[in-house]
Amino acid sequence: MEKLVLDWRKHQSTRAGVKVAIEKILDIDLPEIYDTNLFNEKSEMFFQHVYDSYYGAGKSVFGGIA
Repeated sequence: MEKLVLDWRKHQSTRAGVKVAIEKILDIDLPEIYDTNLFNEKSEMFFQHVYDSYYGAGKSVFGGIA
């Protein structure tokens, strides 16, 4: 995801860009049975996972696992 630039978590505009990108992807890929509340819940969970796990510029919590 090209939105995960260096220090993306430090700036509101880059965090918002990541959140919007996640919502666009989920809007396309989630089944239509997901109502607005469930969609928002899943979007927020996905964003929180990305926020906690990906630091930007190719760095993540998963980088050291081999």
